[in-house]
Amino acid sequence: MRRISQLFVMLLTFLCVDSRAQELASFIDSPLEQTMGEGDKAALLMVHFGTTFDETRSRTIDAINEKARKAFPNLEVRECYTSRIILRRLAKKGIRKDTPIEAMMQLRADGYTHLIVQSTNVIDGTEMESLRRDVERMESFFKEVRVGQPLLYSVDDALRVADILVNRHPTAEKKREHVLFVGHGTGTPATALYSEIDYMLRDAGHANYHVGTIEGYPTFETALRQLKAAKAKKVTLVPFMFVAGDHAANDISKEWKEQLEEQGLTVDLHIEGLGEVPEIQDIYIDHVRFLTTHRQRSVMEKKNIYSKQKD
Repeated sequence: MRRISQLFVMLLTFLCVDSRAQELASFIDSPLEQTMGEGDKAALLMVHFGTTFDETRSRTIDAINEKARKAFPNLEVRECYTSRIILRRLAKKGIRKDTPIEAMMQLRADGYTHLIVQSTNVIDGTEMESLRRDVERMESFFKEVRVGQPLLYSVDDALRVADILVNRHPTAEKKREHVLFVGHGTGTPATALYSEIDYMLRDAGHANYHVGTIEGYPTFETALRQLKAAKAKKVTLVPFMFVAGDHAANDISKEWKEQLEEQGLTVDLHIEGLGEVPEIQDIYIDHVRFLTTHRQRSVMEKKNIYSKQKD
């Protein structure tokens, strides 16, 4: 049995290394500063879905923006929001935030020629697709634009996040205490990333940790079946979202909590957005740091490389 476990760890390590190798193969060593000429200026645009909750905004969005400024003093750091609903609600409160298009137009008007765009999205879903389309519309106005990846992109990212979550939310498994991380979810294939985290937690021996989503898979019913099968007595609900905003205040703190209590479970709440966790913030910062030294190969560049490989 021990031999099988050792072999499995070796296989998992190989898969992680192979995944990282494939990720690196999609990029070219290219320090951003070496691509810049006299008079060129570089900026970092932090892209957020946004929130109307002032307190959580200061602990997440404002916090990572400030961390980015300290990490990259040679870059002009600006922000924008993607949620039109949140933008309208903030405007009614007298708070003005740019959309990605508006922010990029202003950066170009201010003379910036090189741009790194980093989103605080958790998965590569609809929001990332929309952001990339906005970048495509604007990239001709810059000499170079590099787009960073969301929190969960590579296998290494997912393993790192799973480890952070367990350390952040310790439980007493013998007392049948469980933790349920609740993500937003999506209708695109990117929803599989939530299942990946759920699997990684169990694979690492943390059977009392689970992942569910509000609008994707795993569902509430999926998580409930796991809790019942484990004969859980107590469960702590934790948002698996960058910002603990509307969904945390309503879906998680009310609807999910009430439904679990109806099933006889004792339910606690730990309402903290992923963006409040310094180690999670560091993953986004690392994504930006990678882009300061690498650029992504275009599809045609990769096809050209593959065409030259021997059969």
